Amino acid sequence: MDNRFDMQQTEPNGFKAMLGLENYLQNAQISKTHLGLIKIRASQINGCAFCIDMHTTDALQHGETAHRIFLLNAWKEASQFTAEEKAILAITEEVTLINQRGLTDATYALAAKLFDEHYIAQAIMAVATINAWNRIVISTKKTV
Repeated sequence: MDNRFDMQQTEPNGFKAMLGLENYLQNAQISKTHLGLIKIRASQINGCAFCIDMHTTDALQHGETAHRIFLLNAWKEASQFTAEEKAILAITEEVTLINQRGLTDATYALAAKLFDEHYIAQAIMAVATINAWNRIVISTKKTV
């Protein structure tokens, strides 16, 4: 599969805006573990090989275990994820698959018991950002 074009070169201002979102997330309260889980899980759902490769590599370098990454596709049944991580993963799936049910009241209520509104907002921003990246990468056929 050949790249169609390089978004960074073709639309540098748009790419710079996306990097602005990344910078915001890197400086936000959301934990690096949660951010990594969001990026990997959304990329799995969207089938973005480039992003899965990038974010699993990053997660491993930042202390995530291969075992947990292997189980990420079955996180609901896996005891290796905390209640907080499961809430983040539920938000990730529901926002990524927004056309199915949206962010459900049950998931929001669970998250609200565990996090404040700012943290939930940052998680939603992280999901929205990785979904945008996935769509850019897949649409331009960026390869691993």
